[in-house]
Amino acid sequence: MSKHNSMSLLHQYTKQVVILLVKLVLIFAAFFFIYNKLVHNDVLDIENLLYYVNHHHIITFQNLSIILLFSVFNWAIECLKWQLLVKEVLPISLKKATEQSLGSLTASIITPNRIGEYGAKAIYFKKSLRKKIVGLNLLGNLSQLGATLFFGIVGLLYTVITFKLPLSYLKLLGVFALSIGLFFMYYRFSSRTKFKSYSFKKMKHFTTNLNRKTLYKTFFLSVLKYICFSHQFYFLIWLFGIDVTYIDALTLIFTMYVLVSLVPTVFVFDVLIKGSVAMWLFSFVNANELIIVTCTT
Repeated sequence: MSKHNSMSLLHQYTKQVVILLVKLVLIFAAFFFIYNKLVHNDVLDIENLLYYVNHHHIITFQNLSIILLFSVFNWAIECLKWQLLVKEVLPISLKKATEQSLGSLTASIITPNRIGEYGAKAIYFKKSLRKKIVGLNLLGNLSQLGATLFFGIVGLLYTVITFKLPLSYLKLLGVFALSIGLFFMYYRFSSRTKFKSYSFKKMKHFTTNLNRKTLYKTFFLSVLKYICFSHQFYFLIWLFGIDVTYIDALTLIFTMYVLVSLVPTVFVFDVLIKGSVAMWLFSFVNANELIIVTCTT
């Protein structure tokens, strides 16, 4: 093995170790934050929470059915979106789309940021189509991220203004300017920047060749899915009787999802990251922290 190849492998290994350490630090920090909030707090009492749940009949067949319907609707939209995207290379039935979507979900649970989903979906197709399938899956995820960013930015701005978060507007402007600068740098050197063997330029070319209606419908379904799981979380908050207006609750939920989407984690530990962010955000409306963790879980 040449010296260049050895250095390249060492660099990749070091990068993977650093990323893993960052994720572990984030997970343990989130766990400690939740533990500290729940244990060292005289206001919180699990016995009172259980009494509240039983006294207000929160866990009923009707309520559980509504929560389950939200989940079914959420995944039905995801399966429809995948069927729509795959139609660009090979038309499949909704049954097949459902099988592929749920199968890839299972495979992605233990991988960071559900990266295993790409390979899992590609396996269902012959080798000559797999690169396009990976591209379509990436497009679907970017579309969902686009919906998250759109609503998240609106929610974040509303949250900052309404709850007067201790943030410096000058620093926010600096971060925004830096982000724009990095985006243009990324675009300029896109031929060197790749994701799963897709450069920005290749992805742009791939997207340009797709049917415009497919792209619009994909984004519409992504927005519909976002509205679905956001309102599922709102329903839980409403169910537990948290005293917050509909607008305030939704904007806090939007902010929570956009902040969580920026943190790389593994699905099985997602509740820790999401729980700690949700507890911090809903503290501005004096929500019971144990209830927020319960809703997130």
